[in-house]
Amino acid sequence: MPPAAPELISPRSPRVAAARRLARRNARGKERLFLAEGPQAVREAAAHRADGASPLVELFATVEAAERHADIVGDARAAGARVHLAGDEVVADISTTVTPQGLVGVCRFLDTPFDEIVAARPRLVAVLAHVRDPGNAGTVLRCADAAGADAVVLTDASVDLYNPKAVRASVGSLFHLPVAVGVPVESAVAALRDAGARIVAADGAGEDDLDDELDQGTMGGPTAWIFGNEAWGLPEQTRALADAVVRVPIHGKAESLNLATAAAVCLYASARAQRASTGCRSVTDS
Repeated sequence: MPPAAPELISPRSPRVAAARRLARRNARGKERLFLAEGPQAVREAAAHRADGASPLVELFATVEAAERHADIVGDARAAGARVHLAGDEVVADISTTVTPQGLVGVCRFLDTPFDEIVAARPRLVAVLAHVRDPGNAGTVLRCADAAGADAVVLTDASVDLYNPKAVRASVGSLFHLPVAVGVPVESAVAALRDAGARIVAADGAGEDDLDDELDQGTMGGPTAWIFGNEAWGLPEQTRALADAVVRVPIHGKAESLNLATAAAVCLYASARAQRASTGCRSVTDS
């Protein structure tokens, strides 16, 4: 007798409808839940632990994806998530991507209280002030994670951290380091400065050159980088809060760098300087 076909969750299930609503910001805020799509994000969500628990509460998977990523499905179950096998059309309906990868997780919010970040006296922080593009926000978060930053802070004027595009762009890094949200930029700067960080604003029109900063040895201490809006940079009142306003030098003919690229350069510059000052190997050494 052939094995029974797996039972699929109905497209009309309340669980499917509830997951679908999380594409909207007001629903995410009300439920304090968000979507994590694709194998990498779901794997990291299942592995993450906050107070002993994983943020992954549900997983919708096509039969094909469940077979192809049996290890991830197993990790999700081990993390306590409810796993629903679903038809391709159901997962596509929940997904916010054009080409769904067959796995969509529902996760609890996991932002960290800003006071906890400050209390840990971080050495490297990325502060996203007035960043409105979710893809850029997620990519900067990924860069911060790769550079070994201790935390990321999104100010109250920045995009929703849990926007599906931001979550995808972070490629799992959202689950790797503390992120605070909704912090007024003035409060973030004051608290990070009190915690011992030098406040450096990244701006293409900055008075100081990043190469000069590195040559002068000013980047080796605790640093909080402020990154601004993709189109119009940092407003003057935010620039005025910083201890230095630094530009990434353009040695070629490019007009400028986009936000995420500039953030990667700045964060890696700090990471290398900090490791050199403490006798650790460079982030670019093999």
